[in-house]
Amino acid sequence: MSDGAPFPWLDMACTLALVGGGVFGMEMWARWAHKALWHDFEPGWSLHKSHHEPRVGPFEANDVYALVNAIPAMGLCLYGFITPSLAGSLCFGAGLGITLFGIMYMFIHDGLVHRRFPVGPIADLPSMKRIVVAHRIHHTEKYGGVPFGMFFGPQELEAIGAGPELDRLVAEAEAASKRAAAAGSSSK
Repeated sequence: MSDGAPFPWLDMACTLALVGGGVFGMEMWARWAHKALWHDFEPGWSLHKSHHEPRVGPFEANDVYALVNAIPAMGLCLYGFITPSLAGSLCFGAGLGITLFGIMYMFIHDGLVHRRFPVGPIADLPSMKRIVVAHRIHHTEKYGGVPFGMFFGPQELEAIGAGPELDRLVAEAEAASKRAAAAGSSSK
């Protein structure tokens, strides 16, 4: 732009739209892939079942799926970064959206739900508590594995009539958390 060319507003708008679309699209893709490719398809289940079993060590075979999404995201970002055109902006936006979904998923799923690392105060947000409980319901297989999505997991449960159970389990988890906090403060 130092050559006097106008600011590429269209490119920026398309990039930002695809960032948001990439995040949303990845939730839809993950929801479909989780059921169709990881649970219902035997070769996919052979990797994913490690996630439904007790983990030994810091990694599990299921972690390969992070790379399956990261490699195309990096390719889209790289192509978009080196291609100064609308097509490049679109690719960069899609790659960045996929990457942002991956970061959010890692923090919520691996950090908050499965406690593979600390996540800080996001655990106290009511919406995060509902996501955690919804994913724990997935691990019980009570509703045939539903929910298969992460961020829309509570809505998946509500859609099949399991909303009241989700609400009950969230309330129980909050009560247990308050009891643990009270016990911790009284022992000091």
